[in-house]
Amino acid sequence: MDAGLLKAFLEVNRVKHFGKASNNLFISQSAVSARIKQLEDELGTRLFTRDRNNIDLTAAGKKFLIYAENILNTWDRARQEVSIPEGTDTLLSIAALPSIWDIFLQDWLIWFHKHNTTTALQADVMQTDSLLRSLIDGVIDLGFVFNPPKTPQLCIKELAPVPLIMVSSEKGITTEKAMQKDYVFVDWGTSFGIIHARQFPDVPAPRLRASVGRVALGFISNCGGSAYLPEAMLEQQMGSTLFKVADAPVIQKEIYAVYSATNNKQDAIDNALSWFNQ
Repeated sequence: MDAGLLKAFLEVNRVKHFGKASNNLFISQSAVSARIKQLEDELGTRLFTRDRNNIDLTAAGKKFLIYAENILNTWDRARQEVSIPEGTDTLLSIAALPSIWDIFLQDWLIWFHKHNTTTALQADVMQTDSLLRSLIDGVIDLGFVFNPPKTPQLCIKELAPVPLIMVSSEKGITTEKAMQKDYVFVDWGTSFGIIHARQFPDVPAPRLRASVGRVALGFISNCGGSAYLPEAMLEQQMGSTLFKVADAPVIQKEIYAVYSATNNKQDAIDNALSWFNQ
């Protein structure tokens, strides 16, 4: 199977347009059409409906989509595994939500590099659904998420909880005043939202909602305001441009390490997670 055929199929499905797919793949539109036709000929079925203003998967195309993604993911992983740098014997592929990188994974990455010279790393940012699917498909070895599902396919390890504190650009401000003006709500996951709603049932609509802590930090640093952020993210600004809201409750945020129950790199994963035991 030619990987180029699968890439064309996936890109056409993603953008729903042959011209846009050709631009993204840096090939001509006729080449994209030819690849899709060759793939359909090899499979013996049509993969797309081609109405004038609409391109969509056929029933067969929807079935093939999962296999195409898995084949490409497996191929990419195989290329990574056989091309690890000289002097290393293991490739450990990790992924995490953007906010988790901001909280502690950057420090972990430095520690791991210094103490594991024979292990090469690949680090990615993913959203939860893609990350969990990549773990199950064997595309990545280790993931870090907020709310993992309970499934026998995945092993879950709860890490030390991260304290989230309310900070403000205004020194000496009270919680009530902080939440009345220029408050930024950061979506730290379902459990945080439940605790937040319980602690502040009458809070007005926030000035900004952010799904990533770094966005909220940048906003209140430049425009003023308050937000719940992890202490580890605030080291350089605490006491100078940002200040802890003294009467605001600390909210503990659970973070989990997740890996496939069938992963064959258990020793490398255990070694990677030993930093959190410290």
